Amino acid sequence: MKLASYTKDGTPGFGIVTKGGILPLDGRLDGIANLQALIETDALDKARAVSGEATLDPADVTFTIPVGNPEKIWCIGVNYGNRNAEYKDGSDLPKYPSLFVRSRQSFVGHDVPLERPRVSEQLDYEGEIALVIGKGGRDIPRETALDHIFGLTICNEGTIRDWLRHGKFNVTQGKNFDRSGAIGPWIVTTDELDPKSELSLETRVNGEVRQKDTTANLMFPFDYLISYLSSFATLSPGDIIVTGTPTGAGVRFDPPIWLKPGDVVEVEVSGIGTLANGVADQGTGNA
Repeated sequence: MKLASYTKDGTPGFGIVTKGGILPLDGRLDGIANLQALIETDALDKARAVSGEATLDPADVTFTIPVGNPEKIWCIGVNYGNRNAEYKDGSDLPKYPSLFVRSRQSFVGHDVPLERPRVSEQLDYEGEIALVIGKGGRDIPRETALDHIFGLTICNEGTIRDWLRHGKFNVTQGKNFDRSGAIGPWIVTTDELDPKSELSLETRVNGEVRQKDTTANLMFPFDYLISYLSSFATLSPGDIIVTGTPTGAGVRFDPPIWLKPGDVVEVEVSGIGTLANGVADQGTGNA
């Protein structure tokens, strides 16, 4: 099942995405006002039981990030096997994941422009697969970790590169600019997409392929990430884990290729679909 969050004429909604359009769920599930509440109350079976036609055209809604207010958005760095070599520092492969967190405000939904901030021109893209936690927990063993996934979605983990180096030991500033990244367009539940399957990821800028890899090359697979994170922090329903980006981000070109207004970034993941976003300067809203 594909589940999306959106607004229509300024009113929030959520629903099931089908080939024929969107079947709205808001107002049809007792006590469940949004997709985040559906996840938190483990009400997927109630959503499956809703009948009716897909009455909404996706072109008539504005997509928002699927989970409107996640408690935690965990982001994993340097997780594809050949990414460590991009740093050209001669280091061994990491023993543990690199990790940082992002705010809800740093992401927009599908087909909403990414924002290039006034203070920097170094807006970069990072196509990634994201996990949405359904069943929370602490000290989750790897053997059962995948059972805690509600579904999978796509992330463009947009980054302001020069601001990554403002702090001595952290990258938080460059990873948390408002509206610099995107998540969506929807969540595909695990009954439709097996998280154990090999997934391919491709990032395109203006139609040009920049990133291409598969989850077979992850150094820290999905089950490991869930187990590792839950060893020090309780995972909650609706938490998002952004699992890492392949080689080929704009910073790795010589000279670097930064995103600029008018560009279109597409991140396509097999079994999920395509997350697409234009680029706009801060305050203009025009891609």
